[in-house]
Amino acid sequence: MKNGALWTDISGQPIHAHGGWILQYGDAYYWYGEDRRDRNYVSCYRSTNLSDWEFRNHILTMDSPMRTYRVRTTLKLQRDDGGKVNLERPKVLYNEKTGKFVLWAHYENGKDYLDAAAAVATCDTPDGDFTYHGHFNPYGYMSRDCTLFQDDDGTAYFISASRDNADMHVYRLSDDYMNVDALVHRLWQGEYREAPAVTKIGGRYYMLSSFCTGWAPNQGRYAVSDSMEGRWSALRDIGDETTYHSQPAFILQKDGKVLYFGDRWGGNGEKYFESGYVVYPLIEKDGELHMLYTDESVL
Repeated sequence: MKNGALWTDISGQPIHAHGGWILQYGDAYYWYGEDRRDRNYVSCYRSTNLSDWEFRNHILTMDSPMRTYRVRTTLKLQRDDGGKVNLERPKVLYNEKTGKFVLWAHYENGKDYLDAAAAVATCDTPDGDFTYHGHFNPYGYMSRDCTLFQDDDGTAYFISASRDNADMHVYRLSDDYMNVDALVHRLWQGEYREAPAVTKIGGRYYMLSSFCTGWAPNQGRYAVSDSMEGRWSALRDIGDETTYHSQPAFILQKDGKVLYFGDRWGGNGEKYFESGYVVYPLIEKDGELHMLYTDESVL
């Protein structure tokens, strides 16, 4: 699996899971990501070895079922003119208390980026047809590029760029992962970060992000904290000036390895469907995080 290439599934078809997320559940890994083809929004692939991926389902589409819940949201999966909206950077957690797979994503109206909202969907299985529960602005704030993080005790956090990407917000989620429970941080005021990704190594928390340069790659940076709700450090550089030609998608830990998954966007967005993927090892040493360049994915 060559870094930067558009990988294929076991049937030979390109994998469309951009801005994605891998969830380990049972003895399998489920890879979710953006699929902007046809009437699709989010697709899901499954693997037992992180190399051989089987397409499972278009889990969110323009035709997905919609259902209200206790949070007031806007239920809309297509525009009034019948066109598509945008659902970006989908992330999924399994909630052991409810037995639900809960998806959060960035919602936009398909014409501009003024909605800047968080979207929620759920399913009883990791690769079934998800039910869309709508989008909203957490506590009235803008919410763009986003990620999720689940701590060892099951506490979950939703992290998203806010205030036109000027700040990064960290929200603790409710016990069922269906709503924000508290805004616990507004980080790096005016530093314009996006594409957050969080991991925990040796009891410390690391958050990677990119600067806002559209589809073009830039210098990745990270910060560290002793707790999700504690004080975060200033931002530090990681990788080279283009993060080795990538933008963060998520971080996965497997067999003692910490793996950075990123997108290599194609043609400044004009060749979106040719965008590839990268996997680079992350090494923690003396409180510093280092990204190692490799030509091929180390899985």
